[in-house]
Amino acid sequence: MKKMVVALLATLMIALVAVPGFSQAKLRILFMPGVADPFYFTMEKGVKAAADKAGAELVVAEYPKAWGPENQIPILQATYARGKFDLLLIAPTSTDALKAPLKAIYDKGTEIITVDTFIGDGDYSKASDYSFPLSYIGSDNVLGGKQMAEQLAKMVGEKGKVFIEATNPDASSVQGRVKGFTAGVTEFPNMMLAGVEWCQDIQQKAQEQVLTALQINKDIVGIFGLNVFSAQGATQAVINAGLGGAVKMCLWDATLDNIANLKKGNADLVLAQKPGEMGTLGVEWGVKFLKDKKNVKVPKKVIPGFMFFTAQNVNDANMQQYIYQ
Repeated sequence: MKKMVVALLATLMIALVAVPGFSQAKLRILFMPGVADPFYFTMEKGVKAAADKAGAELVVAEYPKAWGPENQIPILQATYARGKFDLLLIAPTSTDALKAPLKAIYDKGTEIITVDTFIGDGDYSKASDYSFPLSYIGSDNVLGGKQMAEQLAKMVGEKGKVFIEATNPDASSVQGRVKGFTAGVTEFPNMMLAGVEWCQDIQQKAQEQVLTALQINKDIVGIFGLNVFSAQGATQAVINAGLGGAVKMCLWDATLDNIANLKKGNADLVLAQKPGEMGTLGVEWGVKFLKDKKNVKVPKKVIPGFMFFTAQNVNDANMQQYIYQ
């Protein structure tokens, strides 16, 4: 009788293993953020919630203290060396420099989804040296940049000089926002782009660059702060120059600081991405694929979209979920 029970249990286990999606071992997921900021902290919450729901083991790599492949790659490689991972969610800090390190990880059997930023041109559907990631999950940054230009144009009466305070020129998200905003401005004949500066994710540097731009071009009427640090630094520069409310401010990323400045009248528009949703979708699609590779087709691009905070809706209850925590 005992032998019969053992045999039945063995048969049951073999049958279960044959069922698509069944795995005796937990899936291991590695999350590699781009830099320590509220956007990625919020994304981590989405990643963690989805990993917990899927019963997967999650490892969160150390947050780089500064943006760039020279900071991200050593952390990525050291964390990956801890053991085999089934899925890597990563925000690549360079369109080119992350190609080889990520390909090496993929070749070891780890599936990769890029979140927020991508490698190459982000088109993983075509044959290339960067087509191996399963998907890019993040904002349409070109569209967002263009819409910010259109919104700013309305605020300034479709005329005058505007300025971009940007961050890292080799990040795909940044490239898209600058491209979109620049194209948007050209649609208004009486508007002119006064310049673009790059703060390298250093808020103090952004503040100094915008202050200098305001001194050189005293007729600047609007500024686009292109990410967390550039937006916050640009706003502080305008406040320090005594131009709060006079120079129109369109800020990318719904941090607590940006939302506070909107409420105070020091900013006019705040674009909120959906970092938590990006993280959740990354885990969900990755787990679906890993559990049933033959039948699950992961979209090469997943675009969660974004929301716009204004003085009129900033206190609405349904908008609070989009503020980065």
